[in-house]
Parts: sequence; C-alpha cells; structure tokens
Amino acid sequence: MRTLIFLLRKEFKQIFRDKAILAIIFVMPSVQLIVMPLAANYEVKKINLAVVDNDKSTYTQKLISQITSSGYFRLQSYNASYDQAYEAIKSDNADLILEIPQRFERNLVRENKEKIFIAVNAINGTKANLGGAYLSTIISNFNNDIRMKLTVGSRFSQAPTIEIVSSNWFNVHMNYRLFFVPGILALLVTLVGSFLTALNIVREKEVGTIEQINVTPIKKHYFILGKLIPFWVLANVIFTIGLLLGRLVYGIIPAGNIGLLYLFVGVYLLAALGFGLLISTFAETQQQAMLIMFFFMMVFILMGGLFTPIESMPQWAQIITKFNPVRYFIEVMRMVILKGSTLRDVASQFVAVIVFAVILNSWAILNYKKTN
Repeated sequence: MRTLIFLLRKEFKQIFRDKAILAIIFVMPSVQLIVMPLAANYEVKKINLAVVDNDKSTYTQKLISQITSSGYFRLQSYNASYDQAYEAIKSDNADLILEIPQRFERNLVRENKEKIFIAVNAINGTKANLGGAYLSTIISNFNNDIRMKLTVGSRFSQAPTIEIVSSNWFNVHMNYRLFFVPGILALLVTLVGSFLTALNIVREKEVGTIEQINVTPIKKHYFILGKLIPFWVLANVIFTIGLLLGRLVYGIIPAGNIGLLYLFVGVYLLAALGFGLLISTFAETQQQAMLIMFFFMMVFILMGGLFTPIESMPQWAQIITKFNPVRYFIEVMRMVILKGSTLRDVASQFVAVIVFAVILNSWAILNYKKTN
C-alpha cells in the first residue's frame, strides 16, 4: 500500500505541475459544456421560403402570414414565377418553394378543394423532412380554419370529432437542452479521462522515465493503479463541475438519485480509463496514442446515441453499439436525470460497464511489459 501511495503522490505532483493539463482538465470541459448546447440546436428554424403567389387573394395573404408568423419560416423571396423561385433553391437562398395556383380562393370557396404545390430542397434530408412537415401542418391548420368559417353548420356538428389531450412526461416544455446536456457531459468526461490516461504512459516512454520505473520492484498492477486513480479522481471532479454548470446555466436538476449517478460514474470511469491505459500500452509515441484514440472516439461519439437515436440505426449498427461503453453512460445519464430511474432500472447498464472495466483493465495490466 505504501508503494501505491508513493506512486499516487508522484502522479498528482506531475499533473499539477503542468498548467496545460490543468486547463485541459478543468477549463476546456466547462467552456464546451456551456457553449455546445447553446450552439448545437435540435430544432430546425429559419427555413428560407420562396413563395410563388399566382392568385394574390385575401386567402393567400392570410396563408403566407400564418406561415411566416409560425417562427419556423423566413420569407426569402416573393416571386412572379416558379422558375424564379427555382433559381433561389439552386443558389441555396431558399429551402422550400410554395406555389399557390391561380383562382385559389375561388376554387376553395366554390368547389371546396384546391391544390398547393410544395418543392423541397432535399440536400439536407433532415431539414427537408422537418421543413416539409412543418409547412404541411400549417397549411392543414389553415385549411381547418377556412372550413370552420365556410361551413354553415347546424346546432350540432354532424361530423364526429376526437379531442386529443396530451401530456409531456419527463420534459414538460420539450426543452432539447434537458436531453442534450447530460449526453454532452457524459461525452466530455469520457474524452478528458480516456485521452489523458492514454497519453500518460506514452509520455513517460518518450521522456525515458518509464525505464527507471521498469527497473524498480514495483508490481505491474500497482503501476497501473497509480496511473488510473489520479485521473479517476479528476474525472469525478469534472463530472461534479458539469452537474453544477447544468444546474446554474440550464436549470437542470436531476430527477433521480445523485448518489446513483456517482456510483455509475465511478464504475464507468474504471472502464473508460482502462481503455485509455490499454491504448497507451500499445502506442510508442503520443502521436500514435492520439490517432488511435481519435479513431475509437469518433466511433463512440457517432454510435453512442448522442446525436442519432440507436433505435433508428440499422440492425448491424445496433449490435456494434452494444460494445460501445459511451452508449451506456449516455443512457444512464438521461434515465436518472430526466426520468428519475432507480438502480433496478439501470441494472443492465451497470453489468455492461462492469464487464468492460474488468476486461479492459485486466488486458492493460497483462499487456504492460515490465522488465526488472
């Protein structure tokens, strides 16, 4: 135990001597956690709309006004012909074209039907789908208002109606930041902890101090623990700062037990830091370690469920995500913070990260070649 204490003292002194590492550990995650949720927005707004109004009636003016006042669309151009509007799409000045035919109001009043043409710039598939859906919903609501005004009904409506009453569970105001911030925090803790751990042993290889340690009677598992524990502690500090920023900046108060979060984070970090240590036993230079970690982190981020729901991925991709520890961390963060999930609810995620921690750390210890 004394050997481990001396190693931990040496590691903490080495970390706090390097001001750049301190900035990476404390400043960078804080800035990213504040900036990224504000900049990265799941909502699609400011969709540029090009209108071709061939009718120029009262109804068309009301429809255009209702569309632009929704907050989702911005009237980019009011064109005399479809060709002019199409040029706006080709030059990326417009995302959608709304063409209203001649005699729109007359046919709607006399014949109770009319067609409207919508052309969508589908280069950005997500923006195209949502923009087309928003526009279709607004036009449908406008149509219902017109029908209510034009229909001469009796005292009782002959058409049956269904009244829908909905409630939003776990995120009453549908604030995307409540969903986004826990995932960002999980990602930042993983990035900082695993990257710094991966570079730690490699840096000692480059400066030559690893050879001095190799000729000492220090056991391999003590050496690995000495490298792992300091960054485990610092990653927990980062996690605490992230929770405080989430509360102060975004008003996010965990609905579940905070102790459960720390319990899971403690186990998860053993897996994440163990992965960083494993990479460092293979790499000979910091550049190699960085490139290897960058490869794996890109996979972990894109297939972790932060930006894309895992359920919408292909079946083969869903199978791959089961070997992604970041996935389980993001799931637990959202479940505990938003839904107030208990230990029983996240038991499967606990088992998964425990397996990851045992395998990765055991592999790192076995792969570290120490010569006496």
